[in-house]
Amino acid sequence: MLSHLQKYEILLASNSPRRRELLAGLDIEYRVTALPEVDESYPPTLSGEEIPLYISQEKASAYRSQMKENTLLITADTIVWLDGRVYGKPHDLADAKAMLRALSGKTHTVITGVTLTSMQKQISFAVSTEVSFAPLDDDEIDYYVDRYRPLDKAGAYGVQEWIGYIGVTGLQGSYYNVMGLPIQRLYTELKKF
Repeated sequence: MLSHLQKYEILLASNSPRRRELLAGLDIEYRVTALPEVDESYPPTLSGEEIPLYISQEKASAYRSQMKENTLLITADTIVWLDGRVYGKPHDLADAKAMLRALSGKTHTVITGVTLTSMQKQISFAVSTEVSFAPLDDDEIDYYVDRYRPLDKAGAYGVQEWIGYIGVTGLQGSYYNVMGLPIQRLYTELKKF
């Protein structure tokens, strides 16, 4: 299905073990590359899906000097969006708990921006998923944050972890997008690349 990609050396530019696991599920050969620190700031004029799209494109730019003629680079960024506010990765445990309190009992949007880059072209897309949370009490939030330490996750939670089991009451859209990579859409875009 993706045999036309064999001419590329596919690089996933990500530190996320979840993105690695999801991309491996497509049965394509790839390797992981990760620069120590890529700037994830964005202009304050951006909102919603513009933010992770911008950051995924900036990540691609940061890796451009490492690319070869046959490189196909995959970069991504995920945010949680609620009431016009971005919830990215928490700064510390207190910030993680505050984020989960804000999400408790509400429906938020998880948005992932993905950029596919070769020396010849670049395409970007964003996928949104609506996630509804049950009301969470402070004991549940404290337990999850203290035990799972979700500091590397947008919105301070992993849907595939304990908090997802007890807190997520509904999901509209791609479950894998909430994990950090909208793998079905990525497959569709790779087929066309």
